[in-house]
Amino acid sequence: MGLFSRLGDIINSNINAMLDSAENPEKIARLIIQEMEDTLVEVRTAAARAMADKKEMEREIAYYSNVRDDWEKKAGVAIDKGREDLARGALTAKQKAAGEIERRQHAMQAAEEAFEKHQSDLGKLQAKLDEAKAKHRALMMRREAAEQRIRMRSQTYDGRVDDALARYASVERKVDEMEAYADTIQGREPSLEDEFAALERDEAVEKELEALKKSRGQSSTQSTQGEG
Repeated sequence: MGLFSRLGDIINSNINAMLDSAENPEKIARLIIQEMEDTLVEVRTAAARAMADKKEMEREIAYYSNVRDDWEKKAGVAIDKGREDLARGALTAKQKAAGEIERRQHAMQAAEEAFEKHQSDLGKLQAKLDEAKAKHRALMMRREAAEQRIRMRSQTYDGRVDDALARYASVERKVDEMEAYADTIQGREPSLEDEFAALERDEAVEKELEALKKSRGQSSTQSTQGEG
């Protein structure tokens, strides 16, 4: 099973479990990012191992190449000495060395292909990881904005607002009482309505006084004429 297939199985199983338990989306996003980061480390490790295998195969190929060349020289020396039996043994050893070289060449090719595959997986996974982190940041910003709206709306309609207004009304009443008390100490200045009312009272008094004077004047005149 490939790394990405296994990663998908892990993520899907964990997400399904979290959804079943009604976990919040941010936790799911963090889980996905964590799984991707863990897989990224694993792919890097596999790529490094493939590179190490390739280098090991290169060293062994160089070693068996020297062995092959050495047996080939020995076979030539044996032929020169008329020792076909030794030459035959040397050529057999040379063929074995060549077989080892061929096997390691195949192994090195497989290691190269594995390394290239891991490198490709790393690029894809890193891009997906960057995308997931960007989405996670956006998700957190949306969550914080939603929480802020919830706090603002709950604070608008909770009892603390009513308490604040009640305290403000109490303070306002206290100020009214202080102003009324100040009026009783300093003497209350007449309002515009009071002045007009006083003016009307004065006018009525003047009229009544004039009428009284006239009536009294008439009475005095009549008394004087009676005496004469």
